[in-house]
Amino acid sequence: MNQRDNHRLSRAMDYRETSPPPHLAGLVKARWTLIGHGTADAWIEQQATPDGCIEIIRRARGRSRWNGEQSASFVVGLVDRPQPFEISGDAAFEALRLWPWAWGIIGDIAPAALHGRWREIPAPDFAAIEARLSAATDLGAIGRAIIAAPSVAAMGAATGMNPRALQRWFARHVGVPPRVFLRLLRFQKTFETLAGEDSLAGHAATQGFADQAHMAREFRSLAGVPATTARRRARGPFLDQSP
Repeated sequence: MNQRDNHRLSRAMDYRETSPPPHLAGLVKARWTLIGHGTADAWIEQQATPDGCIEIIRRARGRSRWNGEQSASFVVGLVDRPQPFEISGDAAFEALRLWPWAWGIIGDIAPAALHGRWREIPAPDFAAIEARLSAATDLGAIGRAIIAAPSVAAMGAATGMNPRALQRWFARHVGVPPRVFLRLLRFQKTFETLAGEDSLAGHAATQGFADQAHMAREFRSLAGVPATTARRRARGPFLDQSP
């Protein structure tokens, strides 16, 4: 990992993420840690927002709940709506946020089967996972092209796939159609850069929305709150629920 550390702190938890080294770009979005600030009997409410990624998560201590009690190690698939979850105040996590096509190198669960849910997995060895991903240079190049594309047509042009081939590739490697993934990707880029923006209208135009009203509708759908609220409560990919 490089040394650029993205740190956001709330009273309830400490979230940190680190960008991947260049050779893992297009495969790994980030490495992150999350540590609760509280006691074992105190639950911290948070809300995860869609980020277009699949996450491999290991909980070192404490407890967590999302549609029930979670195991110590689990994988989380793509989500297309805000997802409330809770962690105990003493919880600590380490995770690898993957672009969805990278998951196929690591796990044998189809991305579509992970959509909107989590599944228990053996305790991950993050160093070993990154070493395996390092060899997937061709897939990383495709991933970088897709992430940078502003439209579905541009995805096809950048990867050399015709529309039918692109649809099949997404069905196998992502689990959602290209247009759905593009929507998640645009939201994720907008959400990540929202905190430092003074003008929401200008930010909407920069991120490719038709206008500010278009961005507002997407935030209500994908974050569950207006963009102005998200700007204040954003903690990495999470919306802080603490008062």
